[in-house]
Amino acid sequence: MSILILGLLIFLGAHSTRVFADGWRTRMIARVGTNGWKGIYAIVSIVGLLLIVWGFGLARAQPVLLYAPPVALKHANALFTLIAFVLLAAAYVPRNHLKAAIGHPMVVAVKLWSFGHLLAVGWLHDVLLFGAFLVWAVVLFAVSRRRDRLTGVSYPAGTLLGTFMTLVIGVAGWALFAFWLHARWIGVSPFG
Repeated sequence: MSILILGLLIFLGAHSTRVFADGWRTRMIARVGTNGWKGIYAIVSIVGLLLIVWGFGLARAQPVLLYAPPVALKHANALFTLIAFVLLAAAYVPRNHLKAAIGHPMVVAVKLWSFGHLLAVGWLHDVLLFGAFLVWAVVLFAVSRRRDRLTGVSYPAGTLLGTFMTLVIGVAGWALFAFWLHARWIGVSPFG
């Protein structure tokens, strides 16, 4: 479990520097340059992610059950995850209504993905992983929206084409992952 926790601290810590150490981040960018910062950020993030994957695998080998959710919550998780995939697409598809309204759809996607998984699984390693991501996403979204208001950030208005493409890409990505990749990569079939 300690490797999983270390990975979460490194990965989520790297993704929280703007929240908790913005001044330090700004000084580091000035010192090493934008590309240098992006390189350091990428390396630290990859190390954290690899530790999460390794630690999660080790923790799954010695599971500790905290609660047994009803089957209905597993189906609710499928819906939360579908919406999360659409929101993830909204972060990248230009000029869609979701990004215009939410501002940070990827962070909301992480909130829904982690919350849905907390409803559907009750193992300690799952609660640790998804709980950490949920707390991080809640804090990051609040800070990001506050920063947007303070700096007057507004997002481009959405178009019907942008929103349609967001829905198509999000639903297709979800279907691919839910019906094929999740079982292959994670070892758990969401619907079986």
